[in-house]
Amino acid sequence: MEYINASRSPALTRPSFFEMSPVSRTAAIVLVVAALAAPGLAQQPAQWSPWSQELIPAPRSEAAEIADLMQAGKSEEALKRADAFLVDKPRDLQVRFLRAVTLIDLGRRQEADNALVQLTQDFPELPEPYNNLAVLAAAQGSLEHAEHLLQQAIAAQPNYITAHENLGDLYVAMAAAAFERASQLDPANGALKSKQALARDLISKLKVTR
Repeated sequence: MEYINASRSPALTRPSFFEMSPVSRTAAIVLVVAALAAPGLAQQPAQWSPWSQELIPAPRSEAAEIADLMQAGKSEEALKRADAFLVDKPRDLQVRFLRAVTLIDLGRRQEADNALVQLTQDFPELPEPYNNLAVLAAAQGSLEHAEHLLQQAIAAQPNYITAHENLGDLYVAMAAAAFERASQLDPANGALKSKQALARDLISKLKVTR
């Protein structure tokens, strides 16, 4: 998984279309929460206390605490903590994203979709929510919608490598699906069968490179 520019927003996940099966694709997005390393999520350096004259740990952010709960598999607790925090700071980008990932972990897909869509509306300059929405869409077989979302991610940030790579993966998957449909319509067409086999082989090789 790859992280975005940590100087302006949280480390968002980089889901891949080919490293996950349709059943596990959504849940796997959560598995990288432990690697979050944006400001406030990494362990803070120690600070010098003028009162105690000794080093004391700097306080950790709420996002870091929530990420720890998610890593420990305590998704319900993480969600409750995120909800409580967002009452006073509803525009906190890090916590809002973590909340969306927690909803995915809990299988509350529609709520996760809504949370990510709201992020795209409040922070349209960020490509990562579009990317994650695209993976969720692809997991449901909505490949055309996933393509549209990835194009939106690229429009938001033309040099966002993750979206370009995922778009390439998606096009291979779409080609394989198209060849399969065509082959079903014309079972005797050897050329279609060859193309279908090539597309499947490419998908297998792409999985290995992840």
